Amino acid sequence: MIELEHKRILLGLSGGVAAYKSAELLRELQRLGADIQVVMTDSACKFITPLTLQSLSGKPVYTHMWDNPASRGMPHIDLSRDRELIVIAPATADFIAKLAHGAADDLLSTLCLARDCALMVAPSMNRQMWESPATQRNVAQLRLDGVMVLGPDAGDQACGETGMGRMLEPADLIREITAWFQPKLLSGAHVLVTAGPTFEPIDPVRGLTNRSSGKMGYAVARASIEAGARVTLITGPTAIEPPAAAQVERVQTAREMLDAVNCYENSIDIFIAVAAVADYYIANGTTEKIKKEGAVPTLKLALNPDIVEAVAKWPNPPFCVGFAAETEKLEENAKAKRRRKNLPLLAANLVASAIDADDNELVLFDDEGMHRLARSSKIEQARMLIRHVAKLYKSHKAAVST
Repeated sequence: MIELEHKRILLGLSGGVAAYKSAELLRELQRLGADIQVVMTDSACKFITPLTLQSLSGKPVYTHMWDNPASRGMPHIDLSRDRELIVIAPATADFIAKLAHGAADDLLSTLCLARDCALMVAPSMNRQMWESPATQRNVAQLRLDGVMVLGPDAGDQACGETGMGRMLEPADLIREITAWFQPKLLSGAHVLVTAGPTFEPIDPVRGLTNRSSGKMGYAVARASIEAGARVTLITGPTAIEPPAAAQVERVQTAREMLDAVNCYENSIDIFIAVAAVADYYIANGTTEKIKKEGAVPTLKLALNPDIVEAVAKWPNPPFCVGFAAETEKLEENAKAKRRRKNLPLLAANLVASAIDADDNELVLFDDEGMHRLARSSKIEQARMLIRHVAKLYKSHKAAVST
């Protein structure tokens, strides 16, 4: 499936140096199947030519209110009527000010005011322009008006300074655009996701852990947000940036993770236990560093709690989804684990095919049997999983209410 196939997007450019990134953004949107119409301000034409974007898009690029090819001679009305989304990238401080105050003195600002679809803006400006009280007021007003503000990012700027104000990279914008188009199958639901490994200390500098990167759990959190859910992410130690919209709690040990999860006993609708939780902790750990001299220490292991099994035993449990990483007999072991833990859904994979990888191949087990997901990126696996969760959760919710 092409992620943005047949999605109709209007790409607007205002006059910022980051306009060069818009050519890459346009190419990637088209590669993902989107239908793109480009509109530019006069200032944008100083940074990149309409001919360049016309060559890339295969369509006329509109720059003025009086461009004749638009039907009825009203491009400010007609250009947005068949669009699902308008993306302004780059959005300069001046253009953001126009949007915030309803100014309409060129084609792009006028069609934004007259639009009948969603609007995203990707700010791009000098750090002091971004930090100015006027810009911050204007951005706050856009958010109140329902406009989605993507970024900006921090880093080196064309002016030679460093700070906030860089337009997000095309890959980041693609991620946000793709997320917006995902069906809101979990709208109104509160989803709790556990992710990453746990770390069980031996002494202040050593511990037991595992090779989980957290990528799958973070992808599930992101896919849940895309599906319209309110997401709490409880994560063990990882080096991954969590989704901006998630409420994040960081823990180390399995027992800390269970304590954190238990705080949500009466407030979550769906629990997805992706974390690779250590089966054991060190019962004879020490608060002082164990010295190398002398006899080799003997570590005494004790059994950690099984978090998803504990949640499934709550008096009024949420819809629970477990994960299983197997090295052999995947189907046999996954089915047994689902029965033992009394889970409506369990997602399993072979360890060798998933650890440290950016893609995955999940197999889902539920009351209907086994459902194999085609190998794909972890975010696409997460989206397919969430679509399956949403279907089962809907039936679960109806059964509970009757």
